[in-house]
Amino acid sequence: MPVLTALPPFARAALLLDLDGTLLDLAPTPDSVVVPDGLRGDLRALRGRLGDAVAVVTGRPIAQVDALLADAPFAVAGEHGGAIRHAPGDPVARAPLRDPPPEWLEAGRRIAAAHPGALFEPKSRGFVLHYRLAPQAGAPMRAALDALLDGAEGFALMAAHMAWEVKPLGADKGTAVRGLMAAPPFRGRLPIFIGDDVTDEDGMAVAREMGGAGLRVQDAFGAPQAVRDWLAGAARRDDWPAPGDPFPERED
Repeated sequence: MPVLTALPPFARAALLLDLDGTLLDLAPTPDSVVVPDGLRGDLRALRGRLGDAVAVVTGRPIAQVDALLADAPFAVAGEHGGAIRHAPGDPVARAPLRDPPPEWLEAGRRIAAAHPGALFEPKSRGFVLHYRLAPQAGAPMRAALDALLDGAEGFALMAAHMAWEVKPLGADKGTAVRGLMAAPPFRGRLPIFIGDDVTDEDGMAVAREMGGAGLRVQDAFGAPQAVRDWLAGAARRDDWPAPGDPFPERED
């Protein structure tokens, strides 16, 4: 059974959670993810026990998080830290990042179209090429994107789950953690960041630097379902259960 590393005391902790592959099971396309019954209620219950210090930190736009989770998390950092909303109803704060040239977006669409099953996903300051439904396209798409970005400054090509993302430099999940922890209700608490992908490593590292914990799903839990079960247990016990511990039945 996976074993959790040392965690901050429950009463002093803040939870910062990745979305895809952490709270939600991965799906063939970003639009086909499923929010399991009870997850929103568990996050709301954790807000009540942690003084609202519960956030989602994701590469998705904030609007997509709202569509999936509604008001369950108190704060949301989207676009890998490029956009942060510190509380429900607050304006979205955007980092001063560069926009990709329009011709890059057209090139991204062409690259995806050349590989049946690949998916082009535009973002506000970049784009993602998904190849989960076209696994053989991973290497040639990487080569094409390397050539596209060759010599360009201010942007990076980032690996994700069966995807390549072109994004501006200057924001990541580590900067998102710092930004969230600098404001109430997170300020003064110790962050627990949970993620599953290379894009989450910056968030894990910063959480550890701040005296908290950075947990990788695969090592600490095994799978998103175990993360959800652990959160459900914590929402009802006011402490951190061991992975696999039983918990009372959900109420919703």
